[in-house]
Amino acid sequence: MPPLLELINVTKHFKVRSGMLGLQAGTVRAVDGVSLTVNKGETLGLVGESGCGKSTLAKCIMGLESVTSGEVVFKGRSLSSWDEKKLRRNMQMVFQDPYSSLNPRQKIGSIIRESLDIHHIGTKEERKEKVIELLRLVGLRQEHGQRYPHEFSGGQRQRVAVARTLALDPDLVVCDEPLSALDVSVQAQVIGLLKDLQTRFDLTYVFISHDLSVVSHISDTVAVMYLGRIMEIGPSETLFADPKHPYTKALLSAVLLPDPTRQAERIALTGDLPSPMNPPSGCPFHPRCPEAFDKCRRGRPNLMPLDTGVKTACWLYGSE
Repeated sequence: MPPLLELINVTKHFKVRSGMLGLQAGTVRAVDGVSLTVNKGETLGLVGESGCGKSTLAKCIMGLESVTSGEVVFKGRSLSSWDEKKLRRNMQMVFQDPYSSLNPRQKIGSIIRESLDIHHIGTKEERKEKVIELLRLVGLRQEHGQRYPHEFSGGQRQRVAVARTLALDPDLVVCDEPLSALDVSVQAQVIGLLKDLQTRFDLTYVFISHDLSVVSHISDTVAVMYLGRIMEIGPSETLFADPKHPYTKALLSAVLLPDPTRQAERIALTGDLPSPMNPPSGCPFHPRCPEAFDKCRRGRPNLMPLDTGVKTACWLYGSE
């Protein structure tokens, strides 16, 4: 069976203009040659520092941003060949801020029902029943449909966003930092909700986060992104138990341990994330890498499969 979603060498560059004439001053390489696959019913976790291109890649997957080069293939068809209306029925997104993604002038019931109205799904009475069912699925009551977004907590608003996402019975849901605006206790509730809904409806997730502990809990496969490129990708348990790339090791060393008696060995990265307008030559991580050597500065490594099932883009393990 072919993968539900496939990215083939996807790039997304933004032109930067300056001056009164708007002349091009440079190019931001937000996504720089990303290839990956996601199978039906799986969860792909996408992690990395802020500014590494995760959200831009999410928008490319959704068709909200057109790719500069490469191809996004969904259900065996190029994204560009899909009718916009049909695509939205099959692919939905949960945004980072549950408040700004909801219309403050609409009641919750109307927000959830809107997509059903646009796509003319069912009768008026059937749509009303569907909204009640969706509210129940995400742990809200029928009377909540008569309230406005500002009358809910952050966790409840994110539940509303999830209910709206499920209204059209999509195959793929892209979750772009859906927990970052929530308290830790609420995060656990939303994670449980997402996992339960995935099992019930056979959903496929692309889950974007900078919180590795959350990603390890929800993901089947994890891709580590840095400066627009995938640095390491593999099964979640394997990658977290035995990371190979120095960048992945540094990210994992920053995760807080639940046992206060254990002392974690931190890997401190020096310097800031380089500008995507002027990426370094060779491996993009080499200016901050504690294990870099001459070859890292000269050539850019491709992802190489290792015996553990993980693929890593690092000269320490050779490269294709």
